[in-house]
Amino acid sequence: MVYEGSESERERAINEWLPVTSNRNAKWWYSAFHNVTAMVGAGVLSLPYAMSQLGWGPGVTIMLLSWVVTLYTIWQMVEMHEMIPGKRFDRYHELGQYAFGEKLGLWIIIPQQLTVDVSSDIVYMVTGGQSLKKFHDLVCPNCKEIRQTYFIMIFASVHFVLSHLPDFNSISGVSLAAAVMSLSYSTIAWAASIGKGVQPNVDYSYKSTSNPGKVFDFLAGLGEIAFAYAGHNVVLEIQATMPSTPEKPSKGPMWKGVIVAYLIVAICYLPVAFIGYWAFGNSVNDNILLTLENPTGLIATANIFVVIHVIGSYQIFAMPVFDMMESYMVKELRFRPCLRLRLISRTLYVAFTMVIAICFPFFGGLLSFFGGFAFAPTSYYLPCIIWLIICKPKRFSLTWFINWICIVLGVLLMVLSPIGGLRSIIVSAKDYKFFS
Repeated sequence: MVYEGSESERERAINEWLPVTSNRNAKWWYSAFHNVTAMVGAGVLSLPYAMSQLGWGPGVTIMLLSWVVTLYTIWQMVEMHEMIPGKRFDRYHELGQYAFGEKLGLWIIIPQQLTVDVSSDIVYMVTGGQSLKKFHDLVCPNCKEIRQTYFIMIFASVHFVLSHLPDFNSISGVSLAAAVMSLSYSTIAWAASIGKGVQPNVDYSYKSTSNPGKVFDFLAGLGEIAFAYAGHNVVLEIQATMPSTPEKPSKGPMWKGVIVAYLIVAICYLPVAFIGYWAFGNSVNDNILLTLENPTGLIATANIFVVIHVIGSYQIFAMPVFDMMESYMVKELRFRPCLRLRLISRTLYVAFTMVIAICFPFFGGLLSFFGGFAFAPTSYYLPCIIWLIICKPKRFSLTWFINWICIVLGVLLMVLSPIGGLRSIIVSAKDYKFFS
């Protein structure tokens, strides 16, 4: 199975086979729905819960600030994709290697990006299983109880098939369906909340009565919002699928798609977060659709929409992982690029995320822990650090100040929010039985 042949032939064959560089015919709207699918995932459903942990003032401020900061950092990444003439940074780690050096760049970026991608896929496994179970319980309330474990396995079975689609463009149909579903179930979530209206005895105070509890909940809320705004780790890989010439660089269509995506993100996130919290206060569940029980048919439909969406989200976040695995195996281990290699590696990855999701299905805690620990660097401040290194803006200029403000906010988010998320997981684990 080891590849033999000249280095140039081998390099060309590898690039034509790897998921990120095999196809460069994407259109600007591919950027739009890929970015929507990457960003509007499980996180949107937890935003009312995050608001209940933060309160009205801090919650609204952090939601809007995160939207602005991450739009700015995604613009930086789109610009840096072809900042060096004749060179395309097709992968996040390639940009990191240019900024920090060949070895240090790998050590800084790869662990962060892998953590983001793999943790997202684990959370999407949990979300898919939860939503399938909720759908089953709503449409068949008198049926025999089925454990969530089995629903996660059903959700995973779809990915044992879809994960073998070769590249980003081949999953464009799945991604488009996912993007449409995200807008649909978000609309159902806030519309159903309006239909319910403000609940009797609604309480907008903090759920925890102790000061330490309030602090931990606040930190967890920060992480949940960070998770919701994290899609940057696949931006360069998405842009790599677009054609580019000196006259028409890829940043034009890519940025057009990003703007459309961010408008859709605002339409999805802000109404769900604010209206969901307005209706239910601090009694809202960490998944707003689990709080909404009626009308039964509508909420059941919304849960199926969630399942379809996170199927697409899983694939978007899995593709860079597949690219890393396959790059390592064919470049370092010198395996021949072939279908058998892809079948084995991708199947093992899906199985791994399924098993972890079955063992640790703590939705809210997972969001806040991973949101702060890995998503804050890749979305909030790493692009700013790389921008300062490559572009070297004048010290104390407006650009210099903006980047340093984003870096400070991102580092604070990374340090503080995992504390709340870890505590939430520990609290949830007290009453948890494995494979429930």
